[in-house]
Formats: sequence, C-alpha cells, structure tokens
Amino acid sequence: MLRWEAWPPCTCGIHVVFSVAESAADAVAELRANLPDVKFAHLIVLFSPRYDPSEIVTGINKAFPDTPFSGCTTSGEITPTGIIGGSIQVIGFEVARFKFVSAVVENASSSGVEDASHVARRLKSQICDRGNVHNKFGLLLTDGLANHEETLVAAVNWALGDIQLIGGSAGDDLRFKDATLIHNAGAVKDAAILMLAETDVPFHAFTTQNFDPTSTKLVITDCDAERRIVREFNAEPAALEYANAIGLIPTDLGPFSFASHPLVVKVGNDYYCRSIRNMNPDGSLSFFCAIDVGLVLTIARPTDLAEATEAKLAEVDELLSGTQLILGFDCILRRLDAENRQMGSRIEKIYKRHRVVGFHTYGEQYNAMHLNQTLTGIAFGAP
Repeated sequence: MLRWEAWPPCTCGIHVVFSVAESAADAVAELRANLPDVKFAHLIVLFSPRYDPSEIVTGINKAFPDTPFSGCTTSGEITPTGIIGGSIQVIGFEVARFKFVSAVVENASSSGVEDASHVARRLKSQICDRGNVHNKFGLLLTDGLANHEETLVAAVNWALGDIQLIGGSAGDDLRFKDATLIHNAGAVKDAAILMLAETDVPFHAFTTQNFDPTSTKLVITDCDAERRIVREFNAEPAALEYANAIGLIPTDLGPFSFASHPLVVKVGNDYYCRSIRNMNPDGSLSFFCAIDVGLVLTIARPTDLAEATEAKLAEVDELLSGTQLILGFDCILRRLDAENRQMGSRIEKIYKRHRVVGFHTYGEQYNAMHLNQTLTGIAFGAP
C-alpha cells in the first residue's frame, strides 16, 4: 500500500515528503506527485537500506530532471509524522530561497583529506560573493563505515573558515556492512558529499547531548586505530573491562548497553562521546569514532534525554523567534537509548512539535568535530 505524508508548506521555502511504497520507483513517483510544482535548488534524499540506491538515483533523475540532489542510506528516518524505518524522504529547497552547490569527495579512506579541502575551497569560491559567510552554511554527508570522518570534517571546516558546517554519517540499520551515498549521477561509497548553501532564510546550527561524566576511567592500552577497534582497556580485554565498569557481563553487551553507558573523552572543558559500535567475537570493541592507544575514556551517566532535547530545541526556537523546520542528524544510539528507557514516544512528540526531519546516523558533524550520541542540526526560521 502506498502512503505519503507532508506538513503544510512553511514560508522558509523547504518542503518535506516521504513514502513507504514497496518499490523505489513507486516511492519516487509518489514523492514527485506530492511535492509542489516549484523549482528546487537542491534535494536531499534520505532512504532506508532496503531500497536499491541505483534505482533511487534513476527514479530521482527521471522525476526531477536537471535538479541536483544528494542523499544517503539511514538507520531510520525522522519524518513529519514521527520516527520510522523503511521509507524514502525528500527534503526540497526552493530556488527562490536557496542557492546550492555540491560535490563528491571520493576515496575518503586514502586521499580524502587533500580532496576534501580542495572541494571545499572550490565550492566556497563558487558561492561566496563579496566574502559574506553569515548567510551560508555547509552540509556534509559521509560514509559511516569508511572510518575517516574526523579527518574529513577537519579538512572541510578548515577550508570553509567561518561558514557553519553540520552533517551526518550514512547508516545501514545497524548491519555495519553497506552504507551508501548518492549524488546526481550515481551511488558512491568510501566518499563524502559536501553541499554549500546560500539563503535569505534565518538559520541556526546547534548540537545537543545528554550525559555527565563519572569518575570511572578506561585507558586504551591496545588497539587497531585504523579500524577503530579497541582490544584492551587498562591492560585487560576491552569488552570484559567495559562490562565490569558498567556492572554487566560481556555476554549482556549490545547496542542498548552501549547507548545507555556511553564513553566520553575530555577536550578542553567539554566532554564528547566516543561511542561503541559493536562487540567482536574476540572480545574487542569497535567504535564509531577515532581512537588510539593512550586515550583516556570516561564512563558517562546519561541525563534525561527528553528534557535535554526539549530544552535545546526550545532555546533554538527562541533564538529564531519561531522555528519553521529543523534538519536533524540524530545518532542511532540516542534512539536506542530512548527506546531502552521507554521514552521513545516522548522524543517523537518533541521532534514533531519542533518540526524536526532528518535521519538516524552513525555519527554527526558539527564544524570541526565528528561527534557521537548527539542531535546535531540546523534550524530555519521565517524569512
């Protein structure tokens, strides 16, 4: 059965529709039928890994000829009607309000840093007339399994200077096998997509998290930094030492325990998550973020997720004198933690009330930082 949902049009020139049609072709046709007949500067396409990316690319090119688009697979979609999975969502930016330029950064795991800074400088030169950066922002989609988000986002942020940068890492419903990006001509892997936008719509970039550090420390004493695998904490098997620290046994470890007992690292006066992705058969732990020998991690204690999220979104709403829409990149571990604490419906109501759309990620980008277990986004007000 075909289904689509959309909000009443907002005045900021952004339109959102989604479909849960069984086939990619039917879904794209439905999306096209339910988007307004206006010219779009860019489309962001967020879709479940159950769809074939090549079929989505073919469908979007046919339904929206000469319209640039970027997108990725997700670990769940945040839609106007709530948090779901198995859908395709299109976020369209009207050409009357937005100007977009975009490009792919290829070979992220090898030449990504050099290529990323080059692409960022080139796009910036195309969109930065008279040097004004305050009406411009950057969006970055990365391959969540390429393990090079930190270097990519640092290179892009350095090249962009004062332009705000946010983004998310493509997921694949916690399979950790096949995250995919799409951009205009086709599907790409081991890559990133950078979009720069100029607009007369007021906006505000933000990030929020919900945890406090405890006194329990875990020091990485053996790891494979390239593959983000920790073999030992405190000279003990990683899974065993982590499980002991949170009061569990290794066989009880899984996505929900990783979400409920995050690890954080101190940078300056702030703490940032270094989230565990999964436990491996040999008792090692794979991470979503960069790790290295000697890194001191701290067990964190989550605070109330719903209260922290509501407080931040209310603050953003006040800054913009009313939020029209928020493009959000929400870590999959936040959703799992919400489900584990039986507050999923509270989070969903908060997102619907503040008009959050986007997807659940394998990591979030905020200016020069690659983050985990955050909601990072960009909010748009009325022009």
